[in-house]
Amino acid sequence: MNVLIAPDSFKGSLSATEVARAMAKGIRAVSPETELIEVPIADGGEGTVEAFVRACSGTLRHATVQGPLGEPVTATWGLLPDNTAVIEIAAAVGLMLLAPDKRDPNHAGTEGVGQLLRAVLDADVRRVIIGLGGSATNDGGSGMLRTLGARFLDCDGIDLPPGVLAFTRLEQIDITNLDPRLKDLDILVASDVDNPLCGPSGCSVVFGPQKGMQREDVPYMDAALAQYAHVAFKTTGRDAALQPGAGAAGGLGAALLYFTGAQIRPGIEIVLESVRFDELLVRADLVLTGEGRTDSQTLRGKVPLGVAHRAREHGVPVVCISGSLDKGAEKLYQEGVTALFACPPGPISLSESIAQAESLVCEATERAFRLIRLGMNLMQQ
Repeated sequence: MNVLIAPDSFKGSLSATEVARAMAKGIRAVSPETELIEVPIADGGEGTVEAFVRACSGTLRHATVQGPLGEPVTATWGLLPDNTAVIEIAAAVGLMLLAPDKRDPNHAGTEGVGQLLRAVLDADVRRVIIGLGGSATNDGGSGMLRTLGARFLDCDGIDLPPGVLAFTRLEQIDITNLDPRLKDLDILVASDVDNPLCGPSGCSVVFGPQKGMQREDVPYMDAALAQYAHVAFKTTGRDAALQPGAGAAGGLGAALLYFTGAQIRPGIEIVLESVRFDELLVRADLVLTGEGRTDSQTLRGKVPLGVAHRAREHGVPVVCISGSLDKGAEKLYQEGVTALFACPPGPISLSESIAQAESLVCEATERAFRLIRLGMNLMQQ
């Protein structure tokens, strides 16, 4: 039996590589003779750089940049043999860089992403893949744009302070001094969601509360981003607010669509192509995937959905083992997932789950594989 292990990271606890290793350990406890292929996957969030560098034999680079609340962080990016750079914005402004009581999307900014892009441009790279997942921000990418030379002005031509709420007074975006090297940079955006910038499915409404936004602030943030979209359209002539992925990373997707020549694609598709996932499926009898939490958001382009779609095309069953299962996870059965398992065997706190993540993944995989072996034995009778 050949098993292809292709999980995402469990955010805040395990990298995709560590999850794959724990799953493999669980399978070997039941069936040591099973042939395993470990292929850590990402969808634009954490682990995207690692997935590309591993698949393409690239190298890791490092840059000290501004974190989401202004603190210095060391962000890792990848350089592939064809001189393509790979950035994951979570390395600079990721939600997991902040303790839960420090998360504040009203003030978190994307300046560090602009600094990462400058590092790429300074390395004379002309193509970059940007993974837009796991951000702590909701600033529409304005911090990134400021770092690269843009100005955000009110009706009197005065610079607005950082923060999206000030955009209710935004009247002009001055891109006269925007880094000219961006015009020649081929940007492919790997988005882990397909949300637009504003509205009921926009980044403020859907993701703001997850990042620490107070419920009463959500409509004001959404309105401020709508004004930003209005002025960005006047400035560039590009109508990007409703494009799928514009709301990714708190609107960073929209900034790239408005002010660069970026193209957005589902991150999972880009990663699966880079690791030649279809070729690996030809030899697979079963696929194991998973993520930290599987719920309705998974159906908007997360790893288990992308893996299930590819596996279904090849007639290969998929088992999803995740840190937790929430409302909407059951819809994956219609998308090619054969079975869903949650790691904890019983009630457990989030902090305990994170602390015991590796053993929980291993044990859940072992339980799942014992059922799989039972099914195989029954079929042979």
